[in-house]
Amino acid sequence: MNATTAADPTEPPIRIGALAPLSRPGWVEAGRHLIAGAELAVEEVNATGGVRGRRLELTVRDTAADPQRAEAAVTELAGLGVTAIVGEYHSVAARAAAARADRLGVPFLCSSAVLDALTDGPTDWVARLAPAQSHAWRVYGDHLLAAGHRHLAVAVEPSVYWAAGTALLRTAFEQRDGVVSEFDARALDLTAVARSGATALLLLCGFPDPAVPVVRAVRRDPRLAGLLIGAPAGQPEFAEWAGLLGADGDSVPFLRYLPERPGPRQARVESTLRQRLAAAPSFVAFEGHDAVTVLAGALRGHGADRATVAAGWSGLAVDGTRGTVRFSRVPGVGVRQWAWPPVQVAERDPALPDGFRVLRTG
Repeated sequence: MNATTAADPTEPPIRIGALAPLSRPGWVEAGRHLIAGAELAVEEVNATGGVRGRRLELTVRDTAADPQRAEAAVTELAGLGVTAIVGEYHSVAARAAAARADRLGVPFLCSSAVLDALTDGPTDWVARLAPAQSHAWRVYGDHLLAAGHRHLAVAVEPSVYWAAGTALLRTAFEQRDGVVSEFDARALDLTAVARSGATALLLLCGFPDPAVPVVRAVRRDPRLAGLLIGAPAGQPEFAEWAGLLGADGDSVPFLRYLPERPGPRQARVESTLRQRLAAAPSFVAFEGHDAVTVLAGALRGHGADRATVAAGWSGLAVDGTRGTVRFSRVPGVGVRQWAWPPVQVAERDPALPDGFRVLRTG
């Protein structure tokens, strides 16, 4: 990072809100990574002159993956005078936040939630960095089909997000004469899974519970030897997965949103975040960093007025850690969408401690 004139400390800061799951039942590790990436980006912007000479100031609120808490946080942040809001990992919380931001007229740049229907209809107030679920999960389904899987078992919990994922997989498999069988993740009948003839079991459920107990049970059941376990929502990306499951958590394909080879910007950010997190930063940390970087680009180009920021999503082209971010309208997606960030199907490599191998890109 090149040294330059710092932001003017006498000027009032531009306040930005940030949403993340920082307590249970939210995925706390994902929330920590998201905020670490966002905070680093704020520091970088401020150290290189800020935005039009003004510092950025981040105000963080915990959603705990709760839609009502997410709505309340957006209302509070709007009242505090934030120019825009970034973040959120869980789709159900992000959807609630997006709806409230749309009603209040506050720009919301969603970093990490993938549910296609993030809003009920088209809006200019909301933009998104993460790929739509229909795009990323199609890549995942293509990987399974190419590997010869024609019958999936899915261990599902009730949720609009998991239901959407199940529907996407069912459509993809039935179009190619495949089968998807649903099972209750919280009362999983391993005998029924074994009898189903499925060659892969996907975890469409919360972490660590019930995902971790399901993986342990499957790994120890001789009737399910050779059954592939998959986690399209990305649970194996995080150190907590490896810490709880050890070798049982290896060779579980999941989705992550990183380029196959990191560029210089990503490598620099990764080095700093690794020190701060005392662990390898996940793709969610880069999404948090990119969200603030992109918002800073919007503020430089359009000023700190909420309406002009929202109106300017479509004209942006900002270099982030994972590529140049541009927003467009995508059929079936009501928000301004980056189409598309890089997508990987990856898994933890049994031969490399804390290492991953990429199985497919899309």
